[in-house]
Amino acid sequence: MQWTGQAAVVATGRGLMRSELQAKASAKKPAVAKAKRSASPSAGKGLPRKARKPASLPKSDGDAGVQAYIASMEPWQAAIARRVDALVVKHVPGVRKAVRWHNPFYGVEGQGWFLAFAAFQHHVKFSFFKGTSLNPVPPIGQYKDVRSLDVRESDKLDEKQLASWIEQAASIPGWDGGSPRYGGSPL
Repeated sequence: MQWTGQAAVVATGRGLMRSELQAKASAKKPAVAKAKRSASPSAGKGLPRKARKPASLPKSDGDAGVQAYIASMEPWQAAIARRVDALVVKHVPGVRKAVRWHNPFYGVEGQGWFLAFAAFQHHVKFSFFKGTSLNPVPPIGQYKDVRSLDVRESDKLDEKQLASWIEQAASIPGWDGGSPRYGGSPL
């Protein structure tokens, strides 16, 4: 290598080495104090702040696990989840509740699971396992039969539509719980 005063050129033809590129870049630009920025991808974009993850609860049956999950959510998420939980209890007599794969599930004995929900950073996702059979079909879906609804903090929850979907989903055969090999269990 030969030093030319600004940077050394590598004789192999590969160009400048990393340290030499950094030296060259710093020689051109005077040091300017940078303002501290949030590491959040939503910072400065007008998006709501990120929510913490809810508790990762073990597999359980009954209302206690579902209520513990709801209690571990951000306050705005918990308010949405409580309203949906109340709608399920009101419109589905004898509903079975459980925590599977760290998320609340709702089902009907002998018919399977019809609804589950999960809290994410910017929304709460309500998934209907036989959502393609509902009228109208919930808007989000990546899998064969499952359709979902994402509710954000700023959204107004259409309780009438949600109650209709809950009643429809509870009246048809739901998901059987999957293979016991992967943690599933029939209702």
